[in-house]
Formats: sequence, structure tokens, C-alpha cells
Amino acid sequence: MEKVALEEIKDLTAYERVREEMRASVIALKKNRRISVGDSVTLLFENRDTVLFQIQEMVRTERIVDPAKIEDEVSTYNGLIPDEGELSATLFIEIPGIATMSHDAQIAAVNRFQGLDKGSVFLAIGGERTPARFEEGRTKEEKMSAVHFLRFPLSAGQKAALADPRVPARIEIGHRNYEAAEDLPPAMRQELVKDLA
Repeated sequence: MEKVALEEIKDLTAYERVREEMRASVIALKKNRRISVGDSVTLLFENRDTVLFQIQEMVRTERIVDPAKIEDEVSTYNGLIPDEGELSATLFIEIPGIATMSHDAQIAAVNRFQGLDKGSVFLAIGGERTPARFEEGRTKEEKMSAVHFLRFPLSAGQKAALADPRVPARIEIGHRNYEAAEDLPPAMRQELVKDLA
């Protein structure tokens, strides 16, 4: 999938003129790219459009005007765009009621997911399970991040099977403190097949 180029990033004024339209378009797009797996984990499958929007929003929020700093944002976020033959996703740990918890309780609630990045998340297509490759450095021994970036490299057979609605496809999580699975809906499968084309 083609990466975002620096020249595509609109300046603050130009972006404000198209922001609402772009935002509405990305919200509609994400509807078929987001999946809840159990009550505390959500995956958002990323593509070029979701990443371009994130870059524009970051530039807007941080009021970044220096081209070198904008280029840093583009370089960082381009890492979320899947390479050929793979899918990429942002994984969110979303604890129900966390906003009302004390700071220590919030940390403890997220920390129960320690080790999630060590072979606990899979994309299962037919009889083949692909473990997620998590981005390095998002988890420390003492503190678990609530946001993770991951990739699923797929074989040619898995790509073909994903396009076949008769073949089951789902996200599976098998962690000592959290087990859940969710089938990929047909509309999501269509989006992911487009990502792999």
C-alpha cells in the first residue's frame, strides 16, 4: 500500500476548509474497519486514508507548521500503513468504567493485559492462525500501554481465503487474563481484501 507523501499534507488553513468532509468520510470508513473482541479490546484496521487523517489531525491539534516536524509526523504515521501482503491494526485496550477509577486502579486494570504482545492475538482464517506482530517498545515491565500497533503477515492462501465468505475468519485473543474471539463481519472482510489488493 502506498505511503503518505509530505506534499499531501494540507496546511492548517487548507485543512480547516475540508476537515468536516474528510472527518465524515473517515468515520464512515472506520465503521467497517473497527472490531470489538470481548468487552475490553478493540482493533481498528488501518489503511492509507485512516493514516492520512491521523496525520492531518495531529498537525492541526499540535499546530505544526515547520515542514521538518510535519515530515517527522508523516514518517512516524506511515509505519501504520500495511506493507504488501499484510494487514495492520491499532489495538486499543478499553476498560469499561476506567474513567471513574483512581489512577492506581486504572494502571492495574490495564496492566492485567501484560504479555498480550507475546503471542496472544491471532488472525484466524480457515484453519490457519497468524500471530500478530506487535510494534516494539510499547510495553514496559512496570506499565502496559493501552494502545498497540500490530501487523498480520498473510500467506497467498490466507489472502484468497479471506476473500471467500464461506471460509471463517476471526480475531482470537488467548491471554491468561483475557480470552475472546470475534468473527470478521462481511463488510470488514471486503475492506481488508481491498487492502491486500
